[in-house]
Amino acid sequence: MTPNAASASSAPSRRNFLASTAVAAVAVGGGMPLLAACGGSGGGSREGTTSGKDAKKLLPAYVASNVVAPDIPSKNGSAAGFISKVDLAELKTSVPKKLGKGGKVTIMSPFWGSPPKGDNAYYRAMNDLIGVDVQWQNQDGNTYDQKLGAVLASSDVPDVVVVPGWNMGGKIPSAIISKFADLGPHLSGDKVKEYPNLAAIPTDAWQRCIFGGALRGLPMPSSYVANIVPFYRKDIFDKEGHEIPRSADEFMALAKDITNAKAKRWACNDMKWTAFNVFGVMSGSEKALGWNVVDGKLIYRAETEEYLEALEWTRKLFAAGVVHPDGRLGKSQAVDPSTKFAAGEFLIYNNDISSWWGQQAVQAAQNPEFQIWGMDIFGHDGGNPTLWATNPANIFAFISKNASEAVIRDALAVANATAAPYGTKEYMLTNYGVEGTHYTVKDGVPAKNDKGNIEVVNAYVMVASPAPTIARPDFPDIGRGAVEWQQRMGAFTKKTAFYGMQVTEPARYTNLSNDFEQLEDDIVRGRKKISDMQQAVSDWKSKGGDKLRDWYQKLLDENGSAAN
Repeated sequence: MTPNAASASSAPSRRNFLASTAVAAVAVGGGMPLLAACGGSGGGSREGTTSGKDAKKLLPAYVASNVVAPDIPSKNGSAAGFISKVDLAELKTSVPKKLGKGGKVTIMSPFWGSPPKGDNAYYRAMNDLIGVDVQWQNQDGNTYDQKLGAVLASSDVPDVVVVPGWNMGGKIPSAIISKFADLGPHLSGDKVKEYPNLAAIPTDAWQRCIFGGALRGLPMPSSYVANIVPFYRKDIFDKEGHEIPRSADEFMALAKDITNAKAKRWACNDMKWTAFNVFGVMSGSEKALGWNVVDGKLIYRAETEEYLEALEWTRKLFAAGVVHPDGRLGKSQAVDPSTKFAAGEFLIYNNDISSWWGQQAVQAAQNPEFQIWGMDIFGHDGGNPTLWATNPANIFAFISKNASEAVIRDALAVANATAAPYGTKEYMLTNYGVEGTHYTVKDGVPAKNDKGNIEVVNAYVMVASPAPTIARPDFPDIGRGAVEWQQRMGAFTKKTAFYGMQVTEPARYTNLSNDFEQLEDDIVRGRKKISDMQQAVSDWKSKGGDKLRDWYQKLLDENGSAAN
Protein backbone atom coordinates (compact mmCIF):
# COMPACT_ATOMS: atom_id res chain seq x y z
CA MET A 1 0.00 0.00 0.00
CA THR A 2 1.64 3.25 0.99
CA PRO A 3 4.46 3.89 3.39
CA ASN A 4 1.95 4.37 6.19
CA ALA A 5 -1.01 2.19 5.36
CA ALA A 6 -2.29 -1.02 6.83
CA SER A 7 -2.42 -4.42 5.20
CA ALA A 8 -3.46 -7.71 6.76
CA SER A 9 -1.49 -10.38 5.02
CA SER A 10 -0.68 -13.06 7.51
CA ALA A 11 -1.51 -14.12 10.98
CA PRO A 12 -0.08 -11.50 13.24
CA SER A 13 2.15 -12.49 16.09
CA ARG A 14 3.39 -9.80 18.46
CA ARG A 15 6.77 -9.97 16.71
CA ASN A 16 5.54 -9.43 13.16
CA PHE A 17 2.67 -7.12 14.11
CA LEU A 18 5.07 -4.73 15.81
CA ALA A 19 7.60 -5.14 13.01
CA SER A 20 5.08 -4.11 10.37
CA THR A 21 3.81 -1.10 12.33
CA ALA A 22 7.37 0.01 13.11
CA VAL A 23 8.33 -0.12 9.44
CA ALA A 24 5.27 1.95 8.60
CA ALA A 25 6.26 4.60 11.12
CA VAL A 26 9.76 4.83 9.71
CA ALA A 27 8.48 5.22 6.19
CA VAL A 28 6.54 8.48 6.51
CA GLY A 29 -4.08 -27.15 32.59
CA GLY A 30 -5.28 -31.90 31.94
CA GLY A 31 -8.92 -31.22 31.88
CA MET A 32 -12.27 -32.08 30.45
CA PRO A 33 -12.54 -31.44 26.72
CA LEU A 34 -14.91 -28.59 26.00
CA LEU A 35 -17.66 -30.49 24.25
CA ALA A 36 -18.55 -32.22 27.47
CA ALA A 37 -19.56 -28.87 28.92
CA CYS A 38 -20.56 -26.61 26.05
CA GLY A 39 -24.19 -26.21 26.91
CA GLY A 40 -23.93 -24.97 30.47
CA SER A 41 -25.28 -21.58 31.45
CA GLY A 42 -21.97 -20.72 33.07
CA GLY A 43 -20.42 -20.03 29.69
CA GLY A 44 -18.81 -23.36 28.84
CA SER A 45 -15.63 -25.06 29.86
CA ARG A 46 -12.47 -23.03 30.45
CA GLU A 47 -10.41 -25.61 28.53
CA GLY A 48 -10.60 -27.33 25.15
CA THR A 49 -12.00 -26.31 21.79
CA THR A 50 -15.10 -26.42 19.63
CA SER A 51 -15.10 -27.66 16.05
CA GLY A 52 -17.01 -29.82 13.59
CA LYS A 53 -20.78 -29.88 13.84
CA ASP A 54 -20.76 -27.95 17.11
CA ALA A 55 -18.84 -25.08 15.52
CA LYS A 56 -21.02 -25.00 12.41
CA LYS A 57 -24.04 -24.17 14.54
CA LEU A 58 -22.23 -21.12 15.88
CA LEU A 59 -20.43 -19.76 12.81
CA PRO A 60 -21.75 -16.84 10.75
CA ALA A 61 -22.84 -17.53 7.18
CA TYR A 62 -20.19 -16.59 4.64
CA VAL A 63 -21.26 -14.15 1.93
CA ALA A 64 -18.33 -13.04 -0.22
CA SER A 65 -18.11 -9.33 -0.89
CA ASN A 66 -18.57 -8.23 -4.49
CA VAL A 67 -18.27 -4.52 -3.77
CA VAL A 68 -14.73 -4.30 -5.17
CA ALA A 69 -12.95 -6.87 -7.37
CA PRO A 70 -9.26 -7.40 -6.52
CA ASP A 71 -6.57 -7.08 -9.18
CA ILE A 72 -5.20 -10.44 -8.02
CA PRO A 73 -7.83 -12.78 -6.55
CA SER A 74 -6.99 -14.90 -3.53
CA LYS A 75 -5.67 -18.38 -4.32
CA ASN A 76 -4.27 -21.21 -2.17
CA GLY A 77 -4.96 -19.23 1.00
CA SER A 78 -3.25 -16.05 -0.17
CA ALA A 79 -4.39 -12.52 0.48
CA ALA A 80 -6.24 -10.70 -2.29
CA GLY A 81 -4.03 -8.23 -4.11
CA PHE A 82 -4.74 -4.63 -5.11
CA ILE A 83 -2.08 -2.87 -7.15
CA SER A 84 -4.05 -0.35 -9.23
CA LYS A 85 -3.83 3.37 -8.58
CA VAL A 86 -6.37 4.84 -6.18
CA ASP A 87 -9.07 7.07 -7.62
CA LEU A 88 -11.11 8.62 -4.82
CA ALA A 89 -13.96 9.33 -7.21
CA GLU A 90 -14.27 5.62 -7.94
CA LEU A 91 -14.40 4.41 -4.33
CA LYS A 92 -17.40 2.21 -3.58
CA THR A 93 -19.76 2.30 -0.62
CA SER A 94 -20.08 -0.80 1.58
CA VAL A 95 -22.04 0.78 4.45
CA PRO A 96 -24.93 2.59 2.73
CA LYS A 97 -26.59 3.65 5.99
CA LYS A 98 -25.49 4.22 9.54
CA LEU A 99 -26.09 1.11 11.60
CA GLY A 100 -25.21 2.81 14.88
CA LYS A 101 -27.95 4.40 16.95
CA GLY A 102 -25.87 7.14 18.54
CA GLY A 103 -24.93 5.39 21.77
CA LYS A 104 -21.56 5.50 23.53
CA VAL A 105 -19.18 2.54 23.25
CA THR A 106 -15.94 2.37 25.25
CA ILE A 107 -13.12 0.38 23.62
CA MET A 108 -9.86 -0.67 25.28
CA SER A 109 -7.08 -1.54 22.86
CA PRO A 110 -3.27 -1.77 22.78
CA PHE A 111 -1.49 1.24 21.32
CA TRP A 112 2.17 1.56 20.34
CA GLY A 113 3.42 5.12 20.55
CA SER A 114 1.68 8.22 21.89
CA PRO A 115 -2.12 8.08 21.58
CA PRO A 116 -3.77 11.14 20.03
CA LYS A 117 -6.18 13.36 21.93
CA GLY A 118 -9.62 11.80 22.24
CA ASP A 119 -11.50 14.54 20.42
CA ASN A 120 -9.57 14.52 17.16
CA ALA A 121 -10.67 14.86 13.55
CA TYR A 122 -10.16 11.17 12.76
CA TYR A 123 -12.18 9.87 15.69
CA ARG A 124 -14.96 12.38 14.96
CA ALA A 125 -15.15 11.37 11.29
CA MET A 126 -15.26 7.65 12.10
CA ASN A 127 -17.92 8.12 14.75
CA ASP A 128 -20.00 10.17 12.34
CA LEU A 129 -19.68 7.49 9.64
CA ILE A 130 -20.77 4.72 12.00
CA GLY A 131 -23.35 6.59 14.07
CA VAL A 132 -21.68 5.65 17.35
CA ASP A 133 -19.82 7.67 19.97
CA VAL A 134 -16.69 5.54 20.42
CA GLN A 135 -14.61 6.46 23.47
CA TRP A 136 -11.09 5.04 23.23
CA GLN A 137 -9.18 3.73 26.21
CA ASN A 138 -5.80 3.27 24.50
CA GLN A 139 -3.25 1.37 26.60
CA ASP A 140 0.50 0.96 26.17
CA GLY A 141 0.93 -2.05 23.88
CA ASN A 142 4.24 -2.99 25.48
CA THR A 143 2.64 -3.57 28.89
CA TYR A 144 -0.83 -4.44 27.66
CA ASP A 145 -0.82 -7.92 29.17
CA GLN A 146 -0.54 -6.41 32.66
CA LYS A 147 -3.35 -3.92 32.07
CA LEU A 148 -5.50 -6.57 30.44
CA GLY A 149 -5.13 -8.93 33.38
CA ALA A 150 -6.02 -6.21 35.87
CA VAL A 151 -9.07 -5.02 33.93
CA LEU A 152 -10.44 -8.51 33.36
CA ALA A 153 -9.97 -9.33 37.04
CA SER A 154 -12.09 -6.31 37.98
CA SER A 155 -15.79 -5.59 37.69
CA ASP A 156 -15.15 -2.51 35.53
CA VAL A 157 -14.73 -3.94 32.03
CA PRO A 158 -15.06 -1.60 29.00
CA ASP A 159 -17.79 -2.30 26.47
CA VAL A 160 -15.24 -3.67 23.98
CA VAL A 161 -11.79 -5.07 24.71
CA VAL A 162 -9.18 -5.97 22.08
CA VAL A 163 -7.08 -9.04 22.94
CA PRO A 164 -4.11 -10.04 20.74
CA GLY A 165 -3.33 -13.74 20.64
CA TRP A 166 0.09 -13.16 22.20
CA ASN A 167 -1.65 -11.80 25.32
CA MET A 168 -3.81 -14.90 25.82
CA GLY A 169 -1.62 -16.63 28.36
CA GLY A 170 -2.44 -17.57 31.92
CA LYS A 171 -5.97 -16.82 33.03
CA ILE A 172 -6.92 -14.63 30.06
CA PRO A 173 -8.80 -17.36 28.09
CA SER A 174 -10.91 -18.16 31.16
CA ALA A 175 -11.60 -14.47 31.66
CA ILE A 176 -12.70 -14.16 28.03
CA ILE A 177 -15.27 -16.88 28.60
CA SER A 178 -16.59 -15.39 31.82
CA LYS A 179 -16.45 -11.67 30.96
CA PHE A 180 -17.56 -11.40 27.35
CA ALA A 181 -20.84 -11.83 25.52
CA ASP A 182 -22.00 -14.62 23.26
CA LEU A 183 -22.41 -12.92 19.88
CA GLY A 184 -24.19 -15.91 18.36
CA PRO A 185 -27.67 -14.39 18.74
CA HIS A 186 -26.48 -11.49 16.56
CA LEU A 187 -24.06 -13.16 14.13
CA SER A 188 -24.54 -16.94 13.85
CA GLY A 189 -25.91 -18.27 10.58
CA ASP A 190 -27.84 -15.80 8.50
CA LYS A 191 -28.05 -13.28 11.34
CA VAL A 192 -24.68 -11.89 10.24
CA LYS A 193 -26.20 -10.71 6.96
CA GLU A 194 -27.39 -7.60 8.78
CA TYR A 195 -23.69 -6.71 8.80
CA PRO A 196 -22.51 -7.42 5.21
CA ASN A 197 -18.84 -6.65 5.80
CA LEU A 198 -18.74 -9.05 8.73
CA ALA A 199 -20.47 -11.68 6.59
CA ALA A 200 -17.59 -11.38 4.10
CA ILE A 201 -15.00 -12.40 6.71
CA PRO A 202 -13.77 -15.94 5.92
CA THR A 203 -15.22 -18.75 8.03
CA ASP A 204 -11.79 -19.92 9.22
CA ALA A 205 -11.28 -16.57 10.95
CA TRP A 206 -14.65 -16.82 12.69
CA GLN A 207 -13.83 -20.31 13.92
CA ARG A 208 -10.96 -18.74 15.84
CA CYS A 209 -13.49 -16.56 17.64
CA ILE A 210 -15.17 -19.47 19.44
CA PHE A 211 -14.33 -19.48 23.14
CA GLY A 212 -16.05 -21.69 25.69
CA GLY A 213 -18.54 -23.07 23.20
CA ALA A 214 -19.78 -19.66 22.06
CA LEU A 215 -18.96 -17.16 19.34
CA ARG A 216 -17.42 -14.37 21.39
CA GLY A 217 -14.81 -12.63 19.25
CA LEU A 218 -14.59 -10.30 16.27
CA PRO A 219 -11.52 -11.23 14.18
CA MET A 220 -8.68 -9.60 12.34
CA PRO A 221 -8.45 -12.17 9.49
CA SER A 222 -5.12 -13.14 7.98
CA SER A 223 -3.67 -15.45 5.37
CA TYR A 224 -2.82 -18.89 6.73
CA VAL A 225 0.22 -19.17 4.42
CA ALA A 226 3.59 -18.98 6.19
CA ASN A 227 4.33 -15.32 6.88
CA ILE A 228 8.12 -15.61 7.23
CA VAL A 229 9.83 -14.89 3.91
CA PRO A 230 13.54 -15.45 3.15
CA PHE A 231 14.37 -12.06 1.63
CA TYR A 232 17.40 -11.31 -0.51
CA ARG A 233 19.03 -8.32 -2.16
CA LYS A 234 17.91 -8.91 -5.71
CA ASP A 235 19.90 -5.94 -7.02
CA ILE A 236 23.17 -7.35 -5.68
CA PHE A 237 22.30 -10.95 -6.65
CA ASP A 238 21.67 -9.81 -10.22
CA LYS A 239 24.83 -7.69 -10.33
CA GLU A 240 27.10 -10.42 -8.92
CA GLY A 241 25.43 -13.34 -10.70
CA HIS A 242 24.26 -15.29 -7.66
CA GLU A 243 21.59 -17.93 -8.27
CA ILE A 244 18.66 -18.62 -5.97
CA PRO A 245 19.29 -21.82 -3.96
CA ARG A 246 16.91 -24.76 -4.31
CA SER A 247 18.10 -26.94 -1.44
CA ALA A 248 19.75 -26.68 1.97
CA ASP A 249 23.11 -27.73 0.48
CA GLU A 250 22.85 -25.14 -2.29
CA PHE A 251 22.06 -22.46 0.29
CA MET A 252 25.18 -23.39 2.28
CA ALA A 253 27.35 -23.29 -0.85
CA LEU A 254 25.91 -19.91 -1.86
CA ALA A 255 26.41 -18.56 1.65
CA LYS A 256 30.09 -19.52 1.63
CA ASP A 257 30.52 -17.97 -1.81
CA ILE A 258 28.99 -14.65 -0.72
CA THR A 259 30.77 -14.31 2.61
CA ASN A 260 33.93 -12.23 2.85
CA ALA A 261 34.36 -11.17 6.46
CA LYS A 262 37.41 -8.99 5.71
CA ALA A 263 35.25 -6.97 3.35
CA LYS A 264 32.44 -6.88 5.95
CA ARG A 265 30.15 -8.95 3.77
CA TRP A 266 28.26 -11.95 5.12
CA ALA A 267 25.67 -14.11 3.44
CA CYS A 268 22.82 -13.93 5.91
CA ASN A 269 21.42 -13.18 9.31
CA ASP A 270 20.01 -15.84 11.64
CA MET A 271 17.93 -18.13 9.37
CA LYS A 272 16.28 -20.29 12.03
CA TRP A 273 12.74 -19.34 11.08
CA THR A 274 13.36 -20.23 7.44
CA ALA A 275 15.08 -23.47 8.48
CA PHE A 276 11.90 -24.63 10.20
CA ASN A 277 10.02 -24.14 6.92
CA VAL A 278 12.75 -25.68 4.76
CA PHE A 279 12.75 -28.84 6.88
CA GLY A 280 8.95 -29.02 7.20
CA VAL A 281 8.68 -28.35 10.93
CA MET A 282 5.17 -27.78 12.23
CA SER A 283 4.30 -24.21 13.14
CA GLY A 284 5.42 -22.78 16.44
CA SER A 285 3.27 -19.65 16.22
CA GLU A 286 0.75 -21.20 18.60
CA LYS A 287 1.07 -24.30 20.74
CA ALA A 288 -1.92 -26.15 19.29
CA LEU A 289 -0.50 -25.80 15.76
CA GLY A 290 2.60 -27.64 16.90
CA TRP A 291 0.65 -30.90 17.29
CA ASN A 292 -0.23 -33.27 14.47
CA VAL A 293 -0.84 -36.93 13.79
CA VAL A 294 2.28 -38.59 12.36
CA ASP A 295 2.12 -42.30 11.47
CA GLY A 296 -0.99 -42.69 13.59
CA LYS A 297 0.40 -40.98 16.70
CA LEU A 298 -0.12 -37.45 17.97
CA ILE A 299 3.32 -35.79 17.97
CA TYR A 300 4.56 -32.39 19.16
CA ARG A 301 6.89 -30.43 16.84
CA ALA A 302 9.88 -30.63 19.20
CA GLU A 303 9.72 -34.43 19.09
CA THR A 304 10.28 -34.63 15.34
CA GLU A 305 13.49 -35.35 13.45
CA GLU A 306 12.72 -32.39 11.20
CA TYR A 307 12.92 -30.05 14.17
CA LEU A 308 16.38 -31.26 15.13
CA GLU A 309 17.54 -31.23 11.51
CA ALA A 310 16.47 -27.60 11.15
CA LEU A 311 18.40 -26.62 14.26
CA GLU A 312 21.48 -28.54 13.11
CA TRP A 313 21.44 -26.90 9.65
CA THR A 314 21.13 -23.46 11.23
CA ARG A 315 23.99 -24.32 13.61
CA LYS A 316 26.16 -25.21 10.63
CA LEU A 317 25.49 -21.80 9.07
CA PHE A 318 26.71 -20.11 12.24
CA ALA A 319 29.69 -22.47 12.51
CA ALA A 320 30.67 -21.77 8.89
CA GLY A 321 30.95 -18.06 9.68
CA VAL A 322 28.40 -17.04 7.03
CA VAL A 323 26.03 -15.38 9.54
CA HIS A 324 26.47 -11.67 10.22
CA PRO A 325 28.04 -10.95 13.66
CA ASP A 326 24.83 -9.24 14.78
CA GLY A 327 23.08 -12.57 14.38
CA ARG A 328 25.27 -14.08 17.07
CA LEU A 329 23.96 -11.66 19.67
CA GLY A 330 21.62 -13.12 22.24
CA LYS A 331 18.25 -14.25 21.02
CA SER A 332 17.32 -14.84 17.40
CA GLN A 333 16.42 -11.58 15.64
CA ALA A 334 17.35 -9.58 18.76
CA VAL A 335 18.97 -6.93 16.56
CA ASP A 336 16.89 -5.16 13.92
CA PRO A 337 18.48 -6.43 10.70
CA SER A 338 17.03 -3.89 8.29
CA THR A 339 19.83 -1.32 8.46
CA LYS A 340 22.65 -3.79 7.85
CA PHE A 341 20.63 -5.53 5.13
CA ALA A 342 20.11 -2.18 3.40
CA ALA A 343 23.82 -1.45 3.71
CA GLY A 344 24.66 -4.74 2.01
CA GLU A 345 26.52 -6.18 5.00
CA PHE A 346 24.48 -9.35 4.48
CA LEU A 347 22.33 -10.30 1.50
CA ILE A 348 19.72 -12.69 2.94
CA TYR A 349 17.50 -12.57 6.00
CA ASN A 350 14.08 -13.75 7.05
CA ASN A 351 11.26 -11.56 8.29
CA ASP A 352 7.52 -11.02 8.14
CA ILE A 353 6.12 -10.60 4.64
CA SER A 354 5.20 -6.99 5.44
CA SER A 355 8.93 -6.17 5.31
CA TRP A 356 8.90 -6.80 1.56
CA TRP A 357 7.11 -3.55 0.95
CA GLY A 358 8.36 -1.90 4.15
CA GLN A 359 12.04 -2.20 3.28
CA GLN A 360 11.51 -1.08 -0.31
CA ALA A 361 9.43 1.92 0.80
CA VAL A 362 12.10 3.03 3.29
CA GLN A 363 14.94 2.71 0.78
CA ALA A 364 13.18 4.02 -2.34
CA ALA A 365 14.31 7.63 -2.01
CA GLN A 366 17.74 7.22 -0.42
CA ASN A 367 18.93 4.12 -2.26
CA PRO A 368 17.26 3.84 -5.68
CA GLU A 369 19.33 0.78 -6.64
CA PHE A 370 18.02 -1.18 -3.64
CA GLN A 371 15.72 -4.08 -4.51
CA ILE A 372 14.41 -6.59 -2.00
CA TRP A 373 12.73 -9.79 -3.16
CA GLY A 374 11.45 -12.99 -1.59
CA MET A 375 12.95 -16.43 -2.24
CA ASP A 376 10.56 -19.31 -2.62
CA ILE A 377 10.94 -21.71 0.28
CA PHE A 378 12.60 -24.89 -0.91
CA GLY A 379 12.54 -28.41 0.47
CA HIS A 380 15.78 -29.24 2.26
CA ASP A 381 16.54 -32.02 -0.24
CA GLY A 382 15.78 -29.93 -3.31
CA GLY A 383 12.19 -31.11 -3.66
CA ASN A 384 8.97 -29.27 -2.88
CA PRO A 385 8.71 -27.87 0.64
CA THR A 386 6.21 -29.09 3.23
CA LEU A 387 4.73 -26.00 4.84
CA TRP A 388 2.23 -25.75 7.67
CA ALA A 389 -0.64 -23.32 7.96
CA THR A 390 -0.56 -20.54 10.52
CA ASN A 391 -3.73 -19.37 12.21
CA PRO A 392 -6.26 -17.44 10.11
CA ALA A 393 -6.80 -14.82 12.85
CA ASN A 394 -4.82 -13.87 15.92
CA ILE A 395 -6.18 -10.51 17.13
CA PHE A 396 -9.73 -10.27 18.46
CA ALA A 397 -12.21 -7.79 19.90
CA PHE A 398 -14.73 -8.87 22.53
CA ILE A 399 -17.93 -7.26 23.78
CA SER A 400 -18.66 -7.18 27.50
CA LYS A 401 -21.20 -9.63 28.87
CA ASN A 402 -22.69 -6.70 30.78
CA ALA A 403 -23.22 -4.60 27.67
CA SER A 404 -26.82 -3.74 26.88
CA GLU A 405 -28.49 -4.89 23.68
CA ALA A 406 -28.10 -1.36 22.29
CA VAL A 407 -24.38 -1.27 23.07
CA ILE A 408 -23.82 -4.68 21.47
CA ARG A 409 -25.53 -3.56 18.30
CA ASP A 410 -23.57 -0.29 18.23
CA ALA A 411 -20.31 -2.22 18.73
CA LEU A 412 -21.21 -4.49 15.82
CA ALA A 413 -21.91 -1.39 13.74
CA VAL A 414 -18.36 -0.25 14.47
CA ALA A 415 -16.99 -3.65 13.42
CA ASN A 416 -19.03 -3.67 10.21
CA ALA A 417 -17.53 -0.33 9.21
CA THR A 418 -13.93 -1.22 10.06
CA ALA A 419 -14.25 -4.52 8.17
CA ALA A 420 -15.05 -2.68 4.94
CA PRO A 421 -13.00 -4.01 1.99
CA TYR A 422 -10.20 -2.20 0.24
CA GLY A 423 -11.49 0.14 -2.48
CA THR A 424 -14.36 1.51 -0.41
CA LYS A 425 -14.94 4.88 1.20
CA GLU A 426 -15.17 3.19 4.59
CA TYR A 427 -11.80 1.46 4.17
CA MET A 428 -10.12 4.73 3.18
CA LEU A 429 -11.54 6.56 6.18
CA THR A 430 -10.66 3.74 8.58
CA ASN A 431 -7.09 3.37 7.35
CA TYR A 432 -6.21 6.88 6.18
CA GLY A 433 -8.63 9.31 7.80
CA VAL A 434 -10.10 12.38 6.09
CA GLU A 435 -8.74 13.45 2.72
CA GLY A 436 -6.93 16.76 2.99
CA THR A 437 -6.85 16.58 6.77
CA HIS A 438 -4.96 13.32 7.21
CA TYR A 439 -3.80 12.33 3.74
CA THR A 440 -3.53 13.33 0.11
CA VAL A 441 -3.49 11.30 -3.09
CA LYS A 442 -0.75 11.95 -5.62
CA ASP A 443 -0.44 9.95 -8.83
CA GLY A 444 -2.95 7.44 -7.48
CA VAL A 445 -1.05 6.78 -4.25
CA PRO A 446 -2.50 7.91 -0.91
CA ALA A 447 -0.01 9.10 1.71
CA LYS A 448 -0.63 10.36 5.22
CA ASN A 449 0.62 13.75 6.37
CA ASP A 450 1.97 14.51 9.84
CA LYS A 451 -1.52 14.83 11.32
CA GLY A 452 -2.51 11.51 9.77
CA ASN A 453 0.54 9.80 11.24
CA ILE A 454 -0.42 11.08 14.68
CA GLU A 455 -4.17 10.44 14.64
CA VAL A 456 -4.81 7.57 12.20
CA VAL A 457 -2.89 4.89 14.06
CA ASN A 458 -4.13 1.61 15.62
CA ALA A 459 -7.60 2.29 17.07
CA TYR A 460 -10.45 1.39 14.71
CA VAL A 461 -8.49 -1.15 12.65
CA MET A 462 -8.18 -3.25 15.81
CA VAL A 463 -11.93 -3.89 16.14
CA ALA A 464 -12.40 -6.00 13.00
CA SER A 465 -10.82 -6.19 9.54
CA PRO A 466 -11.76 -7.37 6.05
CA ALA A 467 -10.57 -10.57 4.42
CA PRO A 468 -6.76 -10.68 4.03
CA THR A 469 -5.55 -7.97 1.69
CA ILE A 470 -2.23 -6.79 0.27
CA ALA A 471 -2.62 -3.38 -1.34
CA ARG A 472 0.41 -1.75 -2.96
CA PRO A 473 -0.53 0.96 -5.49
CA ASP A 474 2.84 2.63 -4.83
CA PHE A 475 4.90 -0.54 -5.47
CA PRO A 476 2.71 -2.70 -7.72
CA ASP A 477 5.56 -5.13 -8.51
CA ILE A 478 5.98 -5.87 -4.82
CA GLY A 479 2.23 -6.16 -4.35
CA ARG A 480 2.02 -8.74 -7.10
CA GLY A 481 5.23 -10.43 -5.96
CA ALA A 482 4.01 -10.83 -2.37
CA VAL A 483 0.58 -12.20 -3.33
CA GLU A 484 2.02 -14.59 -5.90
CA TRP A 485 4.63 -15.75 -3.37
CA GLN A 486 1.79 -16.61 -0.99
CA GLN A 487 -0.04 -18.41 -3.78
CA ARG A 488 2.99 -20.53 -4.68
CA MET A 489 3.77 -21.34 -1.05
CA GLY A 490 0.10 -21.94 -0.35
CA ALA A 491 0.15 -24.78 -2.86
CA PHE A 492 2.57 -26.62 -0.54
CA THR A 493 0.79 -25.69 2.70
CA LYS A 494 -0.94 -28.30 4.83
CA LYS A 495 -3.16 -27.94 7.87
CA THR A 496 -2.40 -29.68 11.12
CA ALA A 497 -4.97 -31.44 13.29
CA PHE A 498 -5.92 -28.34 15.29
CA TYR A 499 -5.73 -25.74 12.52
CA GLY A 500 -8.13 -22.86 13.04
CA MET A 501 -9.34 -24.07 16.41
CA GLN A 502 -9.22 -21.85 19.46
CA VAL A 503 -7.62 -24.28 21.89
CA THR A 504 -7.22 -23.44 25.57
CA GLU A 505 -4.71 -25.71 27.24
CA PRO A 506 -5.11 -26.61 30.91
CA ALA A 507 -3.30 -24.03 33.04
CA ARG A 508 -0.93 -26.55 34.57
CA TYR A 509 0.59 -27.25 31.13
CA THR A 510 0.84 -23.63 29.97
CA ASN A 511 4.55 -23.15 30.67
CA LEU A 512 5.78 -26.62 29.71
CA SER A 513 7.52 -25.60 26.50
CA ASN A 514 8.54 -22.07 27.46
CA ASP A 515 12.28 -22.82 27.53
CA PHE A 516 12.47 -24.36 24.07
CA GLU A 517 12.97 -21.11 22.15
CA GLN A 518 15.93 -19.96 24.21
CA LEU A 519 17.46 -23.41 23.93
CA GLU A 520 17.00 -23.30 20.15
CA ASP A 521 18.89 -20.02 20.01
CA ASP A 522 21.69 -21.38 22.19
CA ILE A 523 22.03 -24.50 20.04
CA VAL A 524 22.25 -22.73 16.70
CA ARG A 525 24.93 -20.43 18.14
CA GLY A 526 26.95 -23.35 19.43
CA ARG A 527 26.38 -22.63 23.11
CA LYS A 528 24.37 -25.83 23.58
CA LYS A 529 24.20 -29.13 21.73
CA ILE A 530 21.46 -31.01 19.89
CA SER A 531 21.66 -33.57 22.70
CA ASP A 532 20.60 -30.81 25.11
CA MET A 533 17.39 -30.38 23.14
CA GLN A 534 16.81 -34.13 23.12
CA GLN A 535 17.16 -34.12 26.89
CA ALA A 536 14.84 -31.11 27.18
CA VAL A 537 12.20 -32.95 25.15
CA SER A 538 12.60 -36.00 27.38
CA ASP A 539 12.12 -33.78 30.43
CA TRP A 540 9.13 -32.13 28.77
CA LYS A 541 7.49 -35.53 28.30
CA SER A 542 8.02 -36.61 31.91
CA LYS A 543 6.95 -33.27 33.38
CA GLY A 544 3.60 -33.30 31.61
CA GLY A 545 4.15 -33.48 27.86
CA ASP A 546 2.85 -37.03 27.62
CA LYS A 547 -0.20 -36.13 29.71
CA LEU A 548 -0.75 -33.08 27.54
CA ARG A 549 -0.60 -35.39 24.51
CA ASP A 550 -3.38 -37.49 26.06
CA TRP A 551 -5.40 -34.33 26.61
CA TYR A 552 -4.98 -33.27 22.98
CA GLN A 553 -5.81 -36.80 21.84
CA LYS A 554 -9.10 -36.62 23.68
CA LEU A 555 -9.88 -33.32 21.99
CA LEU A 556 -9.04 -34.92 18.65
CA ASP A 557 -11.22 -37.95 19.33
CA GLU A 558 -14.21 -35.80 20.26
CA ASN A 559 -13.82 -32.94 17.79
CA GLY A 560 -12.19 -34.51 14.74
CA SER A 561 -9.14 -33.32 12.85
CA ALA A 562 -8.69 -30.23 10.69
CA ALA A 563 -5.69 -31.80 8.94
CA ASN A 564 -5.57 -32.12 5.17
